[in-house]
Amino acid sequence: MKKIYFDCFAGISGDMIIGAFLDAGFSFSNLEKELSKLNITGYSISHEKCTKNNIAATKFNVNVSSDQSHRSLSKIIEIINNSGLGDKAKQDAISIFKIIGNAEAYIHNTDIESIHFHEIGAIDSIIDICGAAVCFHELGITQIISSPLNTGCGNVNTSHGILPVPAPATAEILKGIPVYAGNISAELTTPTGAAIIKHYCKNFSNLPDLKIESIGYGAGTKDLVIPNVLRIFIGDCAELDMAADEEVIEIETSVDDMNPEYFSHLFDLLTEEALDISVVPAVMKKNRPGHIIKIIAHKEKSDIIAKVLFRETTTSGIRIRTVKRKTLERFFISVKTEYGEIRVKVHKIDKMPVTISPEYEDCKRLAREHKVPLKNIYNEAILKAQGVL
Repeated sequence: MKKIYFDCFAGISGDMIIGAFLDAGFSFSNLEKELSKLNITGYSISHEKCTKNNIAATKFNVNVSSDQSHRSLSKIIEIINNSGLGDKAKQDAISIFKIIGNAEAYIHNTDIESIHFHEIGAIDSIIDICGAAVCFHELGITQIISSPLNTGCGNVNTSHGILPVPAPATAEILKGIPVYAGNISAELTTPTGAAIIKHYCKNFSNLPDLKIESIGYGAGTKDLVIPNVLRIFIGDCAELDMAADEEVIEIETSVDDMNPEYFSHLFDLLTEEALDISVVPAVMKKNRPGHIIKIIAHKEKSDIIAKVLFRETTTSGIRIRTVKRKTLERFFISVKTEYGEIRVKVHKIDKMPVTISPEYEDCKRLAREHKVPLKNIYNEAILKAQGVL
């Protein structure tokens, strides 16, 4: 089981992520081969060793050799879908672009397809995002943890003029993620870096228990009073079956006057914020039938979840308590079946798999594409996973 920790003391950007992966040992020729499958021209990529405040790091460069037109989100998705990248890398890259697109649309008060991507639609952003997706997939990373993000402070020049740091779109992407400004007057966390870490990472903490195998330093463009590098730790935690006790919050509310059809919409809104969501039927005061909504989440998600509950349900009050939970370490593998590639979640105790769970969204998509029963896809994925474990 591969675990990676992002140490974002100098922020995070797309080129820093790829530079850190290359510095930790990822093959540049393999990255170059995979990115060539995008079938876009007018650029080349390179990497070089450099030092930032006497720390050796790897700088990843995208060298644009011809004018590139601004691209809409649908055009970027078309490029990715028509490429030869693996299914998982495609899905991840598209999801990351949608995070950025939704943030831009919200900030500019328009619909996502009306957004003309300037910096984000540029060739270097496409390469950074797709390259990061390739690195995550090829290395078989199963658990991603990050430190809080240093955003920097001051102002930044953009296509929309001079904006405060973090820029509005970056700040929108960073909702729900622990951040701090520090005292460096520069943009340290970019929209691309913020979107990549938001897509992949759900756990933000100090350096976890880890048997370190490799460390990578990805260099940024600026020279700062601190080393402008992203540091990553990659390690093997296959023997850490039982995670340490963790403090989380339990948010609970009761409703007896809400249309049950609203629950599906509520679940969709909270999927990215909550660790677990459940709705329990109950008998309320005056013998009215109702429901108890229970949500388990990390502490920093408290205000976001409370706002969603107040806005989307009929409740006028919620209960929040701190609880401890003990969990099995879980990791993902990707298996190739006759229907396509499927992610599978695995839990182990004493090095033996106790639960093998194919990802529902992958199975549902393939069942629809091949017009076969969903259970056939599940069974095939489980059999393939058992052959690997």
